[in-house]
Amino acid sequence: MLKTDWFEQARFGMFIHWGIYAIPARGEWVRSQERISVEDYQAHFDNFDPVDYDPKAWAKAAKDAGMKYAVMTAKHHDGFCLFDSKLTDYKATNTKAGRDLIKEYVDAFRAEGIKIGFYYSVIDWHHPDYPHYGDAFHPMRENETYKGKTHDFANYLKYMHAQVEELCTNYGKIDIFWFDFSYDDMKGEKWEATKLVRMIRRYFPDVLIDNRLEGSGSEQGSHLSEENPSEYAGDFICPEHAIPLEIPRNAKGKPVLWESCVTMNNNWGYHAEDKNYKPADMLIKKLVECVSKGGNLLLNVGPDAKGCIPAESLKILNIIAAWMKPNGESIYGCTYAEIPKPDYGRVTRKGNILYYHIMENQIGGIPLIGVKPEQIKRIWHVATGAEIKPFESWFHHPDYVNIRFGESPLLPDPTDTVVGVELYG
Repeated sequence: MLKTDWFEQARFGMFIHWGIYAIPARGEWVRSQERISVEDYQAHFDNFDPVDYDPKAWAKAAKDAGMKYAVMTAKHHDGFCLFDSKLTDYKATNTKAGRDLIKEYVDAFRAEGIKIGFYYSVIDWHHPDYPHYGDAFHPMRENETYKGKTHDFANYLKYMHAQVEELCTNYGKIDIFWFDFSYDDMKGEKWEATKLVRMIRRYFPDVLIDNRLEGSGSEQGSHLSEENPSEYAGDFICPEHAIPLEIPRNAKGKPVLWESCVTMNNNWGYHAEDKNYKPADMLIKKLVECVSKGGNLLLNVGPDAKGCIPAESLKILNIIAAWMKPNGESIYGCTYAEIPKPDYGRVTRKGNILYYHIMENQIGGIPLIGVKPEQIKRIWHVATGAEIKPFESWFHHPDYVNIRFGESPLLPDPTDTVVGVELYG
């Protein structure tokens, strides 16, 4: 059994971006974008009091939506830790929350049978030894006060590695380490990445690690695509707000493990004015697209300062849940089908079963392209289990089987009606 098997079985996960940036409520990059100093940002630390934080409710929402793993921000770029790190005072236990919020997340999601992932930013705008002036993203990058200031970057690396070791030792088995992010010359061995990965794998030999110790979300994981990738290349690539046009493959043509991470609106962290939510039917179709190309979808929620997942996000999750419950078999453990993409949708595959995801109403019969009639053992409507008989239209193609759903020209599910096709052999 491969360590990646569960990841390819799961296909759908929840990303959780949460921290004190939920108080200014302008996204997780607010410190960088608005050049906010540590002193001015301190008010948000002092006021952080998530009185409604209920990770059991989060875990239930994730499970109901069909999500099989979760990744939560243990520390984001602003340096604030949701976990009880012994290496800093800049943590949730020192706020009005007064407790380890990551531990509660781990316990709640693990109780629902959901795999556990930690997001950890290798950059840190709070730490005094992380480069300030002239850096590409630091909030003080243009502040002349910091020009010429020296930083003990080796001390920062010691701190960063030690925090990752805390995450390895205080919360039981971890399934994913999701690092973010590398840029310019701040990548690879700048982080002492080989040493970092070896330390993690001493604790968890089978843990999955993303590719962002070497690149950002805009990159496709160049090292993973090589014949002999580096140790810190990770186990999967994670394009951000993008789905590859084709199945990602390495230099030998073998598919590479991947997931697309996507926000529901336009921000990862809570943004009070961002109401640009992607419709649930769109996200269902994008999940199907990811699976049809051998990948996963990691869908984000950004809870507010009180610890509530926005109502708009919960509504979307509920609609996804209603589709996943009867159709999940066409997602879990499925992958690309290696047949042409039909004009009306996508195709996923699990062994000798093809799942035709029909997303557009058709005139006449719906052709099951890519397989010949003599290959087909049975056809059924996945949501109901009802048998589907081939439909003999007057415009008949001998190489295809055509189907339809009774006399109505409309699909039973306007978002995605799934048809299972079992093949002989």
